[in-house]
Amino acid sequence: MPLSTEKLRAVVALERTKGFENTAVIGGLDRFLAVWVDEAAQSLTDRTKLTQLKVRLTGFNYAGIPAADREASLDTLLGFIEELNQPQNPGVAESVESARLVFETPAVPKPKAGAAIHPPAALDIPVTAFKGVNQSTAAKFKKLGIETVRDMLYHFPSRHLDYSRTTRIAELSPGPEQTIVATVWEVRLTTPGGRRSTEAIVGDDTGNIRALWFNNPYLLRQIHANDRLVLSGKITVFKGTLVFESPEWEKLENKELVHTGRLAPVYPLTAGLYPRMVRRLMKETVDGFAPSLVDYLPESIRTRRGLLSLPEAVAQAHFPDSETAKDEARRRLAFDELLVLQLGVMARKRAWRVSQPGIPIPGDQSLLERFLSTLEFQLTGAQRRSLNEILADLKRKEAMSRLLQGDVGSGKTVVATIAILMTVASGYQTAFMAPTEILADQHFKSVNGMLARLATAKQDNGDTVSYLGILPDRPLTVALLLGDAKESGKTVIRNRIKSGEIDLVIGTHSLIQKSMKFKQLGLAVIDEQHRFGVEQRQSLRQKGTNPHLLVMTATPIPRTLALTLYGDLDLSVIDELPPGRQPIRTRWLKPEQRASAYAFIRKQVNLKQQSFIICPLVEESEAVQAKAATAEYETLKMEIFPEFRLGLIHGRMSAAEKDSVMSAFSAGRLDILVSTPVIEVGIDVPNATVMLIESADRFGLSQLHQFRGRVGRGKEQSYCMLLAENPSDVANARLSVIEKNQDGFVLAEEDLKLRGPGEFFGTRQSGLPDLKMARLSDVPILEAARAEATRLFEEDPRLQQPEHLRLYEELTRVWPQTGEWS
Repeated sequence: MPLSTEKLRAVVALERTKGFENTAVIGGLDRFLAVWVDEAAQSLTDRTKLTQLKVRLTGFNYAGIPAADREASLDTLLGFIEELNQPQNPGVAESVESARLVFETPAVPKPKAGAAIHPPAALDIPVTAFKGVNQSTAAKFKKLGIETVRDMLYHFPSRHLDYSRTTRIAELSPGPEQTIVATVWEVRLTTPGGRRSTEAIVGDDTGNIRALWFNNPYLLRQIHANDRLVLSGKITVFKGTLVFESPEWEKLENKELVHTGRLAPVYPLTAGLYPRMVRRLMKETVDGFAPSLVDYLPESIRTRRGLLSLPEAVAQAHFPDSETAKDEARRRLAFDELLVLQLGVMARKRAWRVSQPGIPIPGDQSLLERFLSTLEFQLTGAQRRSLNEILADLKRKEAMSRLLQGDVGSGKTVVATIAILMTVASGYQTAFMAPTEILADQHFKSVNGMLARLATAKQDNGDTVSYLGILPDRPLTVALLLGDAKESGKTVIRNRIKSGEIDLVIGTHSLIQKSMKFKQLGLAVIDEQHRFGVEQRQSLRQKGTNPHLLVMTATPIPRTLALTLYGDLDLSVIDELPPGRQPIRTRWLKPEQRASAYAFIRKQVNLKQQSFIICPLVEESEAVQAKAATAEYETLKMEIFPEFRLGLIHGRMSAAEKDSVMSAFSAGRLDILVSTPVIEVGIDVPNATVMLIESADRFGLSQLHQFRGRVGRGKEQSYCMLLAENPSDVANARLSVIEKNQDGFVLAEEDLKLRGPGEFFGTRQSGLPDLKMARLSDVPILEAARAEATRLFEEDPRLQQPEHLRLYEELTRVWPQTGEWS
């Protein structure tokens, strides 16, 4: 039944005659509308349209609109209401502009300076428009990232409870979630353990059962004798009888069940938000707004991939009709996320390549052969293959953007050093950025060491600059720039980089500070690139005129996933280790085996070998029960290993302190190094053969594999021991996997299976859209989305064809921080 608008039109007509002074009715037009909408609701049976109407009027605020704009605002309102009264025709929309949401506010004149802002498009309406959501509640939703209707629709459940199958009371059993339909015989207040609670006796034709809601006396006002209820929850046994303990409940008279009798969503919450309240609000949002979502996915892709429509997928993701419907909803929404992600990174790659020409680096084959002849080892086949791909990129006129991926110890640094040498020999500068000062210092020493074999002469200026006699007309100059160094020393190095005197600078985030300027940067190398965000990566690249970019990671991930997440980068993989590397024997130990672990470390140190002990925290924390490095260091030094030389290193130490400890450990002046995860990458001490990792259950597989890679770098057999006090089921699985496996690529696959979406790869930190429904381990969806993204990019790279315009709008919404789609 349509809305009755006669009374509203009469009031608007009177307001018009009074010059829009808000005097047509006593109390003003806003007060009249609040009363009118409740009366009009009696004639509007379409719940979706009723929700749209209420939300639209919530943001109207006629009194706050300047008099000059009130006529247009009332005309807009009447037009909106007339549109609600029209039967909906889904075939009308022929373009993005005509495909407006049914309940979207029609266009209004642009407000003058200082005028009240008119209501935004419906999906952007704030959550405060909903009944029961005040500013305090809205602040709680904001903690979950929810501020608008759109945010509500895309705040998906973390899981669903299966309350869909009803059971007779006589068939109930302790354990899993179960649902019954029963009549309330009696309801009363009770005080078990001193807590005021509600107790009800309910029954069907097979028997009765007690339901108890702890610490909730308010249910007495809502549940009454003879009510017919649907109850869902777990059954417990109390004094030999079955009890429904704090079950979800609804009255059977409800038209549609929300909390019971279905797959009931369980949402991520924060303090002050409660499951029933959020679930009710989500149902109202989904019913009112999901049906009018504009589907931006081209029909050809939906049909080819057998995907649900967007409105249906969002609705079924929240309140699915079945497990199959829930799975299909997730498949559609995950596909969308991965398609948009891949189109975005492809566009980023295009933008980098067409922005301006790169710098061709011809290379010096004779110098390359001389360098290779000085190495104490031969490059592996995988190193050779990756090196050839990089050198070919450097020779092109377009800038290289390449990811070099390789397991711990696979030899990525020597490949990067060759690329650096070729660039410097061609007359250009290079920058090598690492995430930590320890790793930067390690690279400074290792790159210097490799290049020094080639030099006819070598001179050091303290610990920060080296002059190597490699180039025919001048020395090759290498500098170390750390943020923790003295400012005077940093200023000298920055000035020399600006003048072109320094060929290679190795450092941390200090390389991307505004004060850092290069004379002619030809190549930027970034190690452990997942530690840096996209903006930081771009900042280093912008230090030159479109220099070549080589990023490296020792966190191997499957090729399909790498092409998805790093679609803006070409991929090289070093998938074999140098010959002679021994597997690191790994053991997962129980807490009672700690003494055995200490005894083994003592035995190895007595054999003149060194050990690492890794602790997850710097200081003790009551909230996190884990061994802290500072406290553990004192205990180990004074009580466990008083006969040995121990060192301590953590991230809060100054660069000079860390360098002093690492130098002592590398030189063999320390037997055992106690450390936080600051030594996860970049430490190369061949004589270190034992690693003990405390609270190993707190780390992911890839991180544990990185720790383990700090040993096994010499000729002696190496060992890794994992101690875990009380691991969860997931941690148990993780520790079992790494105990049996040495291959970083296999471990990465397992890590993807064990960890949730977005946890394995921090999309927000890396400048990529959040993944809410996509599982990074779901290879079929990854491959399908990548295939469609590639097809789109080949057929319509700027998405200008009519059938792609909605997808273009979605991309500009998801990737607002970049200019690729503008």
